[in-house]
Amino acid sequence: MTQRKIFWFWLPLAASWALMTLESPTIQAAIARLPDVKTMLAAAGIVISLEVTIESPVIMLLATSTALAKTPQAYRMLRRFVLHLTILLTVVAAAIAFVDPIYNGLVSGLMGIPAPIAEAAQPGMQVMTFWTMAIGWRRFYQGILIRFGQTRAVGYGTAVRLVSSGVTAFSLAVFSDLPGVMVGACTWMAGVTSELIFAHLAVRSTVRDHLSGPDDPTQPGLTYREIVKYHTPLAATSLLMLLTHPLVGAGLARMAFPEENLAAWPVIFSIFLFFQSAGFALPEVVIARLDNAETIAPLRRFCLRVAVGSTLLMALITVTPLLSLYVRYVLGVTPELVRFILPGALLGLLIPGLQAVQSWFRGVLMAGKVTGDIYWGTGLNLGVIALIVGGGVLLEAPGVSAAAVALVMGLIAETIFLWWRVRPVQARMQLAPNPMAV
Repeated sequence: MTQRKIFWFWLPLAASWALMTLESPTIQAAIARLPDVKTMLAAAGIVISLEVTIESPVIMLLATSTALAKTPQAYRMLRRFVLHLTILLTVVAAAIAFVDPIYNGLVSGLMGIPAPIAEAAQPGMQVMTFWTMAIGWRRFYQGILIRFGQTRAVGYGTAVRLVSSGVTAFSLAVFSDLPGVMVGACTWMAGVTSELIFAHLAVRSTVRDHLSGPDDPTQPGLTYREIVKYHTPLAATSLLMLLTHPLVGAGLARMAFPEENLAAWPVIFSIFLFFQSAGFALPEVVIARLDNAETIAPLRRFCLRVAVGSTLLMALITVTPLLSLYVRYVLGVTPELVRFILPGALLGLLIPGLQAVQSWFRGVLMAGKVTGDIYWGTGLNLGVIALIVGGGVLLEAPGVSAAAVALVMGLIAETIFLWWRVRPVQARMQLAPNPMAV
């Protein structure tokens, strides 16, 4: 297991994550050139934060599919599980988007979003009703591709998504009279739908070659209950992780300059996501390539190199004029919002490295089927963020800067917890001939 082999397996997945994180800046650039910029950017931020919170139980289907889709019987059982889960979450999304008391109670009441932003966001939520279903099936298919070494297809699919998003955003911004939040919602839906179609077509040959043969009667099959037991902590982890978005949004809405903070935060968060993309790709690499005890050390070394490299790359951008040029002239953000964005981005400098280190810990825990610890680590992260954001509201701290500090401190707390919990699992793996059997 050389660093070169790991790199070429990881690269398409990292490229996929990086391309995916470019989707939001593309949409933000389109919205920034339309009327009522601050309200539309803020409303689009509320839409995507709510949608990714609703979809949180399906996000980790990528890891679950990678880890468990090993046999035809397991594939069929996982497919049934994905169908049930995505239908349930689509019903939840529709209820929030179309039932006014639920929507108003959540967005205007619980989150405290100002009325003009909340009203602008609701039509966008309605457009994205089937967002979670598309995401769930796409990640299920991508996990199968990763399990059987087809990582390039994952990268190609995300490239298709980005092209579709770019064409949709440009066309609607130029040739339609839709408000900015609707341009964003239609673009998000077009992008994820195109990637789902590509993943469906790409996975067919892999399923035919590896997952369509007869079952082995000598091997115990994967049960629905086992899938639920494995995936539930990961789904809860995603939910806790994505509660960060509405939590931070609720805090920013209660600090000074709420509209400016809510408009600037999606831009900053998309910057953080881009530099985290290298680390986001690591857990599935660890799961798929942790073949024997000898692969532990090279995989760990590779993850640490990604941590250092992604941090240095973000430093190159944030401590030089490059970030200001990008935000001002590529995204087209107004000078008024730029002064909110730059300090927040600088305060988040440690985020990419922490994410990569966490990804190594999470990959080992998922390979060792100890998914519950990942949930508790994320809960600790969310608790730290809530404390710092709440303190920022009470102290009337600068909103965006307080949110960036909260994210960093939450990640630090979670990383320390995962390091503590992963040590016995890694020790058992180093003694086992097959770590995946631990």
